[in-house]
Amino acid sequence: MTKTTPPDVLRIEDLRIAFQTHGELNEVVRGVSLRVPAGRTVALFGESGSGKSAISQAVMGILPKNGVVTGGRILFTDPAKENGALDIVPLPRDGKEIRHLRGGRIGMTFQEPMSSLSPVHTIGDQIEEALQLHRPQNRKQARAMTESMLEHVGFRDPHGAYGRYPFELSGGLRQRAMLAMALICHPALLIADEPTTALDVTIQAQVLKLMKDLQREIGMALLLITHDLGVVANMADEVAAISNGRIVEMGPVQDVFRNPQHPYLKALLKASPHFEMEEGERLVSLRDQAKPTAPVSRLVKSASAEKPLLLTVRNLRKTYGNVRRGTGTVAVDDVSFDIRKGECLGIVGESGSGKTTIGNLITRARSADSGEVIFNDGNGVVDVLKLPPRELVEFRPHIQMIFQDPVSSLSPRMTVLDIIREPMLIQERGSSANQKDRVIELMDRVGLDPRFLNRYPHSFSGGQRQRIGIARALALNPDLVICDEPVSALDVSMQAQILNLLKDLQASLGLTYLFVSHNLAVVHYMADRIAVMARGRIVEIAPRNALFRNPVHPYTKRLLAAVPVPDLDRPLDFEKVMAGGKASDPMTWSEYFRGDELTHVDLGNGHLVLADRSCGVRELVA
Repeated sequence: MTKTTPPDVLRIEDLRIAFQTHGELNEVVRGVSLRVPAGRTVALFGESGSGKSAISQAVMGILPKNGVVTGGRILFTDPAKENGALDIVPLPRDGKEIRHLRGGRIGMTFQEPMSSLSPVHTIGDQIEEALQLHRPQNRKQARAMTESMLEHVGFRDPHGAYGRYPFELSGGLRQRAMLAMALICHPALLIADEPTTALDVTIQAQVLKLMKDLQREIGMALLLITHDLGVVANMADEVAAISNGRIVEMGPVQDVFRNPQHPYLKALLKASPHFEMEEGERLVSLRDQAKPTAPVSRLVKSASAEKPLLLTVRNLRKTYGNVRRGTGTVAVDDVSFDIRKGECLGIVGESGSGKTTIGNLITRARSADSGEVIFNDGNGVVDVLKLPPRELVEFRPHIQMIFQDPVSSLSPRMTVLDIIREPMLIQERGSSANQKDRVIELMDRVGLDPRFLNRYPHSFSGGQRQRIGIARALALNPDLVICDEPVSALDVSMQAQILNLLKDLQASLGLTYLFVSHNLAVVHYMADRIAVMARGRIVEIAPRNALFRNPVHPYTKRLLAAVPVPDLDRPLDFEKVMAGGKASDPMTWSEYFRGDELTHVDLGNGHLVLADRSCGVRELVA
C-alpha cells in the first residue's frame, strides 16, 4: 500500500459461499477477493446470479439460513478505533459484535425499499429505531437528529415526512428514507445493493448525487453493487466485475473502462443499449457472444404515413379521488396519440407521470373518466371504452400486455403449460391437443425448451420468466402488445436478449407495440416514435431521432441530461441535472411551456410539443 492509498475499511480475501439445496452444498461465490478503501467507491457489478448480493449479505452477517461461508475472510477495519481488523466470518449471526456492526458501523440499502421498509411503521420511527439501537438518545434529541437526517437526504418537509408511512412516498423518497436509515449512525462503510434499479433517470440522478455528497461529508467507504454500467462509470473509483462467483477483472475505473481485457466485461459493454447505436444495429447478449456474428437485419419499413392507423387515442382522462375538493390526482390529462400498424410507440417519463395508467385504460383494466380509444384492424372500427362486458371479452385478444414484474404476473401454482394455455382456454380456442401444440410453438418462438412445459415459474431465471410472459401475451395472436416496463427488473444481458426477442417478433409477426419505460436508452433502441409524459400529459412527441437530436421541451431536455452513460468522457453533470428544482414541476419550465392555454404545437415531420398557443415555432426551436 502506497502512501497515497487510503487504508482499507473492508478487505475480502478468498471468500467462498455456498447454499445448501437438497442436502448438497452449491457454491455460488468462488474465491472472491476485493478491497474497499476509506472514502472511496468500489463498484461490484455483474449479471443476476453472479454472487453480488450473496457477498453483501455475508459482509452484513445476514445470509439466509441455508447459506454458509465455506472459506476465506471478511476483514472490517473501523477507522474510529485502533483495534485493527475484525474478521466478520466467525462471528455468531445474532451475536453482540455483529449486531453492533450491522446498522451501526456498516450500513446497507436494499434494491426494493418498499419490501425492505415496514409498512406498519412510519418512516421516522424506523429511522429513529436504528439510531436508538446504536447511539441511544433521549426522545427529543432522537427526533431532532432523525428530522435532520431526513432533511439531509433531500426531504423538503422533514417534520411532516417523519410521520408518513412508506406507501405514502414515491419510489425515490422511499430510497432516500432507506439511505437516511443506513446513514443515521454515520457508518464507516455503506453497502448499496442496486440502489437505483427501479428508479427513473431524474430520481436516480438525485439519489446518486446524494450518495456522493454524503460520502464526501461523512468520509465513508462505499461498496456499490449494480448491473448498470452507466452508474458504475459515474460513481466508482475502482471496479470489480464478477461472473459465476468469481472476480474476472478488477482495477481503477479508468483502466477497466478504457481498456477492458476480459471477454465478459467486453460482452457486458456490448449488451448495454446506448444513444449512438446505428439504424438496424442489434444488442449482443452474453449468450450470443460465443456464436458467430450474424449479419445485422435491417428491416425496411414503409413510411409511417403510409401505414394504416391501428389505434387512435383522443382526449383520454383519468383522475383518482375528488379533484374538485383538492383531495384527488389527475393521473392522465387530455392525452391523445396514434399508433400505426407495425410500429412501436414508446412512452417515457418519471414515475407517476401516467405511463402505466394509459396502458391500463387502453386495455380497460381501469376505467377512464372520458376520452376515446378507437381500434381499427381493418375489420371495423371499435371504441374500446364503450364496449359492453360481453363484447369486451370477445375483443380482448386484439390487445395483450407484457407486465413489468415476471414474478408477480405469473401464478406460482400453475405450470408453464397452463400459464400460456390459459388465454386460449378463456377464449375457447381449439381443442386441448391444438392448444398444447400452440404452446409448444410459442415456447420455441420465444427461445424456451418445450421440455420445460411442466415446470413452475420459480424454477426459471428472471429472463426466462419474462419470456413466458411474452409467450402468454402472444397466445391469441394480438394486433397490439402493450409492453409495460418489460426489462426494468433484468440485468443488461437478459435485457438485451428480451429486447432483441421483441424486435424479432415484431418483424416476423408484424406486431405493433406500445412500449412503456423510464429507461431512455431502451426506448431509443425499441421505438419508432416517442412520447414524453409529465404530470399526466404528453409534453412532446416525435420520431426517435428527432427527439434525441433536437429535444424542445425543458422536461425532455432534463430527462436526456439525467441519463448516465458508460462513457468516462461524458460524465453526468449532477449539478446541472439538479439545478432548477424537480424536472416535472411546470414552474421550472420557461413561460412558453406552462399555463392554462397550452396546445400541441406542430414543429413539422411529426414533432409536436406542448406549449403556449401564442408562441411561434421559431421561438420554440431556438
